[in-house]
Amino acid sequence: MKRNNTVLAWILALTLIIVLAGPASAKTTFIGIGTGGTGGIYYPYGGGVAEIWSKYVPGVKAVAEVTGASVENVKLAHKGETVIGEVMGDVADAGYNGTGKFDGKKNDILAMAIMYPNLLQVVTLKDSGITNIEQIKGKNISSGSPGSGTNFMAEAVFKALGIPLDSYTDSRLSFTESANALRDGTIEVGVWSVGPGTSSIMDLATTHDIRIIAFTEEQTKKILAANETYASVDLAGGVYRGVDDPVSTIGVWNVMICQKSLETDFVYNLVKALYEHNDYLLKIHPSASYTTPENAVKYSPIPLHPGTIRYIKEKGIAVPAKLMP
Repeated sequence: MKRNNTVLAWILALTLIIVLAGPASAKTTFIGIGTGGTGGIYYPYGGGVAEIWSKYVPGVKAVAEVTGASVENVKLAHKGETVIGEVMGDVADAGYNGTGKFDGKKNDILAMAIMYPNLLQVVTLKDSGITNIEQIKGKNISSGSPGSGTNFMAEAVFKALGIPLDSYTDSRLSFTESANALRDGTIEVGVWSVGPGTSSIMDLATTHDIRIIAFTEEQTKKILAANETYASVDLAGGVYRGVDDPVSTIGVWNVMICQKSLETDFVYNLVKALYEHNDYLLKIHPSASYTTPENAVKYSPIPLHPGTIRYIKEKGIAVPAKLMP
């Protein structure tokens, strides 16, 4: 009887250890999503993605992180400091190929999903008298925060139009800071590359009469000739108070990137949850309507991760050879 009691005690002890320790598969994987400032769409969009993954992907805890946006997000994902990043398509292309501000250094990133298109929105107050982008010479402006896709795109556009980068004074502010600086008169022009209906411009338009500067047909041709990832797009009238007519501008698609080294099964589970719970993202911002498997193969500027490719193929969608890693 004593022997049986000893065996039973050992069994109970071992069972308690297993219960307390939990199964090995129950470990939590933490994911940082590099977004941008709080005055744009990246941050709330990334927060919605984080909630989806934390709720619907077992063992994952995701969080949206405020960053300097696109250029910084490529570098953070490459180094593994965030794993996932929200990036403008032109920046993703430059980071993947090591061109432009990446100084010949190719980053180990792949695309997970296409998010939505950004529109370049060059904002001034109506009483500034500025009606053409080339009038920024000699002016105080903000081309977007350092390391952001907005700054990257603004400087690419200026270069295409022959506007020297030293011909204006650039404060390089975040979206919210740019809106405040326009309101206070410390800058005369602010640049946003963001989905239309962004909160910082909407807030500014409620207190001040704004103008969003349109690009001429000739300017648009020069910009598109120099940047193949850009497209001519109209900002619809009525998005912002006082801007009633469509505004001719430049668009670029946003990409959700990830570390190239992430396991196929892991990325597959993330992508599956993202697409299959898109209705939640739509409640956060209508731009999420563009986040579809079909758009991933239409608009991704860099190759897709194998986990994304697996999901897309399961949906019966062909993946072009140029998007295969």
